[in-house]
Amino acid sequence: MFYHSAMDRLAGKVALITGGARGQGAAEAKLFAEEGANVCVTDILDEGRAVADEIGGTFFEHDVTDADAWAAVTKEVVERWGRIDVLVNNAGIFKLGGVTDTDRSLWDTTIAINQTGVFLGMAAVAPNMIENRSGSIINISSIAGIRGAGRALAYAASKWAVRGMTRSAAQELAPNGVRVNSIHPGIIDTPMLATFDEAGVREQVQAAIPMGYEASAFDVANLALFLAGDESSYCTGSEFIVDGGMTA
Repeated sequence: MFYHSAMDRLAGKVALITGGARGQGAAEAKLFAEEGANVCVTDILDEGRAVADEIGGTFFEHDVTDADAWAAVTKEVVERWGRIDVLVNNAGIFKLGGVTDTDRSLWDTTIAINQTGVFLGMAAVAPNMIENRSGSIINISSIAGIRGAGRALAYAASKWAVRGMTRSAAQELAPNGVRVNSIHPGIIDTPMLATFDEAGVREQVQAAIPMGYEASAFDVANLALFLAGDESSYCTGSEFIVDGGMTA
């Protein structure tokens, strides 16, 4: 198989990245654009518009928990570019809460965004990818989907679900040339870490990283780039961990 040279690894591909306004999503959007992709940034935050403008991409205001919103976004992307080659289901939230202090509102919101949003995204892009017999779906899970996360019950539940959905979808879609993989970040230096700061446990969490430091959002984006491109053409149904050794 022919592979594009560096800085051209996603040439001609159309990539849809949810939660692209900041953090990992913004890093993925910037890196994908540098590698030649037509990038569609989606988010409920209007900050995503600035990210899209910076990289020459397209912004869609988009609630990932809304099936109609998914239908509208994917319809417009296909009308503009004719296809969707890559979906990064990146949108997510993280709030601390254990068995006894997770209320129903926190549970429902976390599951809706982190789990149902991923399901709706896969369901929305799959028909076009099946029709084109090509595509890469990248679901952002967490190391909380690999092991327990004691004070983050709803978050862990949602991320384990993403892991299971990824494997199931990979089996289903593989005969159609569509790949589905999950990425499991550890402690990444993004605005989401404010939750640890608020709880006063950030130093404790950092101390548990064998490599000794928090990763950059671009450490995750580089892995997403590999999964989006042709270099990972035989990878599907797998978990890719980027955690500095925390789950070793």
